[in-house]
Amino acid sequence: MNALASVVTDEPGPYRPSDDEPFMNERQQAYFKKKLLDWKEDILRESKGTVVNLKAETENHPDLVDRASSESDRALELRTRDRQRKLISKIDDALRRIEDGTYGYCEDTGEPIGLGRLEARPTATLSVEAQERHERRERVHRDD
Repeated sequence: MNALASVVTDEPGPYRPSDDEPFMNERQQAYFKKKLLDWKEDILRESKGTVVNLKAETENHPDLVDRASSESDRALELRTRDRQRKLISKIDDALRRIEDGTYGYCEDTGEPIGLGRLEARPTATLSVEAQERHERRERVHRDD
């Protein structure tokens, strides 16, 4: 069985990547792949529920306040789904990086991003330091 296909361990409790093991070994890759796939599945499940809800809410509200509230809720839901669509694209990019062996390494420096950052943001492409530099440059250019 492919090591990336499942995260089965002999240890008690669920596996958590650790700094005590080689960075982005097969076990860590499998862990993050599962985490990303589960996250994507949750987003897709939620979006299917949104489609069902939007179809069900096609009723015409005679009261203007109810209609405005309903339209506002619908617009917020659609903005949320658009953000999640973009997130799915980032998840797919991260899954591709796992497959090509570049996942977990900073796009700017090539250094490991760090397990803590990947746990918090599995789609991260920059180390904390590189991200801070990027944000500082962005602020400087925005202030111009």
